[in-house]
Amino acid sequence: MNQSHIRDFCIIAHVDHGKSTLADRLLEATGAISAREMMAQVLDSMDLEREKGVTIKASAVRLDWVGPSGDTYELNLIDTPGHVDFSYEVSRALDACEGALLVVDASQGIEAQTLANLYLALESDLEIIPVVNKIDQASARADDVATELAELLGVNQEQVLRVSAKEGWGVPSVLEAIVDRVPPPRGRLDEPLKALIFDSHYDPYKGVIAYVRVVTGELKSNAPLLLMATDIPVEPVEVGVFRPALTPVDRLAAGEVGYVATGLKTVRDCHVGDTLTSLDSPAAEPLVGYRAAKPMVFAGLYPVDSDEYTDLRDALEKLQLNDAALVFEPETSQALQFGFRCGFLGLFHMEIVQERLEREYDLDLIVTAPSVAYEVVTDKGTVVEVDSPADLPDPSAMEQIREPWMHIQVFTPAEYIGPIMELVTRRRGEYETTEYLDSQRVVLHYRMPLSEMIVDLHDRLKSATRGYASLDYVFDGYRAGDLVRMDILINEQPVDALALIVHRDLAYEKGSALVRKMKDVIPRQLFKVPIQAAIGGRVIARATVNALRKDVLSKCYGGDVTRKRKLLERQKAGKRRMKQFGQVNIPQDAFLAVLSLDD
Repeated sequence: MNQSHIRDFCIIAHVDHGKSTLADRLLEATGAISAREMMAQVLDSMDLEREKGVTIKASAVRLDWVGPSGDTYELNLIDTPGHVDFSYEVSRALDACEGALLVVDASQGIEAQTLANLYLALESDLEIIPVVNKIDQASARADDVATELAELLGVNQEQVLRVSAKEGWGVPSVLEAIVDRVPPPRGRLDEPLKALIFDSHYDPYKGVIAYVRVVTGELKSNAPLLLMATDIPVEPVEVGVFRPALTPVDRLAAGEVGYVATGLKTVRDCHVGDTLTSLDSPAAEPLVGYRAAKPMVFAGLYPVDSDEYTDLRDALEKLQLNDAALVFEPETSQALQFGFRCGFLGLFHMEIVQERLEREYDLDLIVTAPSVAYEVVTDKGTVVEVDSPADLPDPSAMEQIREPWMHIQVFTPAEYIGPIMELVTRRRGEYETTEYLDSQRVVLHYRMPLSEMIVDLHDRLKSATRGYASLDYVFDGYRAGDLVRMDILINEQPVDALALIVHRDLAYEKGSALVRKMKDVIPRQLFKVPIQAAIGGRVIARATVNALRKDVLSKCYGGDVTRKRKLLERQKAGKRRMKQFGQVNIPQDAFLAVLSLDD
C-alpha cells in the first residue's frame, strides 16, 4: 500500500481508563473482527489481563478503514502494556508509531501513568490525539478533563475528542482524527532493511514470533535476516500481519507492522528493541534506543512440597520462553530446601509470574520477601552485584554498599499532601518539588530507595488518600548508604530466607516489628522457641513462642512430693533434649510477615 495511506498509532492510558475497550470498538468499526467473534478486551488474551484491567503483553492489529473520501487506509494499532514495570516495552512500542491516542477517564482525570507515558510519547516525537473516555458515566467531568488535557498539550479544547468506548459513542471521529492528524511513515524503500522488534512471543511450531515495524527497506519472506544486537542469523519461517489472527504475506514494506516467525527456540535470543536487518546486505548501524532488560526486584520461589522442585523448574523454563525479562537460578535454603532465585522487572511483574505459576501449572509456592539488587564495593576495589541478603560478603571485606534509588511522582488531590509526605518521609524519601496541576490536584516529586517502595508503598498511598493518589517511578541511580544485613534466628538457627538488608537507623525498629509478627505466626512447639533479630553477632530484638504444656502430674493422685518432682525433672530434661534436636516448621505466613512491618 502507498505509504501516504498508512497510519501507525498506539493507545496510551492509565490502568482501567478504557484503553482495551476503545481498541475493541475500533476493531468493530473497521470490520477487523466479526460480531460472532467479538468479546470484551479482544487484544488482552490472558485471563490476568482481563481480571486486573491492565495490558500485560503488547499486541498489534491491522485495521483497513475506508475514509469519508472513499480512500482505503491501513491503520496499524499497537496495544502497549499498561503498567510502570513495563515502561521499556512501552517506549519500544511508541518508537514503532507516528501517533498516539491519549485516553483519559472522564471521571478520574489525568493520572500518574497517563503523564509518564505521555512524556515517553513526546520524547519519541509522536502526534498526540487527546481523548476523554467514559463520558456516559454519571460522575463524568468531560468538560473539566478536556480543559486539563488541552492545557497540558497546548491545544484548543475543540481538538480533544469525547467518546464512550463502552457505548461506542464518538468512535468514527477517532478514526477520522487518526487519518487527519497522524503523519504517514517516512521510511524509504530503497534503503537497507531496518525493522524494530517491539515485542515477541513463543510458538511451539514456529519458534519465536517477533512483532516488527519496518522502518526502512523491505522485509521478504524468503530472504535471510540478522538480529543486530545478538548477531544471530535467522531464516524466516513465515512473515505476516495481524488481522488480528496471524495472516501470512509475502513481504512487509517500510511503514508496515507485522510479524516474523524466526524459528528461534527462546525469546532470550530475540530482544525487545533489537533491529532486524538483511543478512546479505545489512544496515550499517542499528536503530537507537535498544537496551537489555535488567531485573530490579528479586525473590525466592520454593515449592511447598519439595517433590515439586522439577515441576517448578519446568514451569519457569516454559514461562521464560514468552518472558525474556524473567531470570532465575537454583537456590538452596536451610529452611525451605531447594528453590529458585528469580529476578523481575518490578513487584507487579513478580505478582503476575507467581499467579501464572500457580494457575497454569497448578503449583503451591512459598515466596520469600522481595529484595533489590545492591552494588557492593569490596576492600579490593571491585564492584559486586548482590541480589540476595544471604550472598552479602563479610562486613570486613566491604568498603560500601550502594542501593538503587528511584525518582517518584505522586499525583494526588491537594487535601492529602500531609499524609503522603509523612508516609514517604518515613521511608527515607527525599522531597524535591510540588507542582500544582490546578487548584485541586498536585504532583509531589521525591527520590527514595527502591527497597522502601517494593513492598507496599502503592497500597499505603491508596489507603492514605482513599484511592485517589497514583504513583509513577523511574530509576534514578545507585547511592551509597549505611546498610547492614539483619539475620533472623529461629530456635537459635539463622533462617537465610528471612535475612534482610536494612538501613542501620531503621534496623531496631524493623527487627522488633518482625520478631513480634513472627511470634504470632510460628506454631507453638513442646519447647520454647526463641525468635531473634541480629546484626552480626549482636541480638537487637527478641520474642519467645511459649511451649505447649503437657500435664505430666495428671496421673498423680497423691503420694510423696518427690514423685511429682521426679516427673517434672524428667519433663524438663526431655524438653531440653527436644529443643536441641527439634525442628521448627516455618509457615508461608512467616515470610509474608516481612511485607507488613508497618502495620
